[in-house]
Amino acid sequence: MIRPATIDDIPDILRLVRELADYERALHEVKATEEQLRANLFGDEPKVFAHVVEHAGRVVGFALWFLTFSTWNGTHGIYLEDLFVEPDVRGQGYGRLLLTELARTADERGYERVEWSVLNWNTPAIEFYEAMGARPQDEWTVHRLTGDALTKAARS
Repeated sequence: MIRPATIDDIPDILRLVRELADYERALHEVKATEEQLRANLFGDEPKVFAHVVEHAGRVVGFALWFLTFSTWNGTHGIYLEDLFVEPDVRGQGYGRLLLTELARTADERGYERVEWSVLNWNTPAIEFYEAMGARPQDEWTVHRLTGDALTKAARS
């Protein structure tokens, strides 16, 4: 049911990315293409990784992640960029299996954390993550340079 993504999964992963963005009320912000996903997940030196969930022979969920590094711990960690399971198959444990697989990967490799961001209004996701033992890091605030601010900072 849970397996590492293959290059043949790219169309399904992009479809699920779009479904997630639609759920998060941001479908208009998706710019990713199949070519970009193919290059980043399966290029010469991949820096992004994915697992998928199959149900009845069809990809219905995915987790896309990359490595982080903690200077304090001196070890890598996993940053979960996206985790999504189609609404019609939720409640069957697929999200838990995906998160468990990432935890297993981190544990086997000696990484000390798996972390991610969740929208404050996404109560079902927050409850799911907390039921898995995750705790919010309330003392940290995410900052981001993007768009014009990124361009300005790069050129200053």
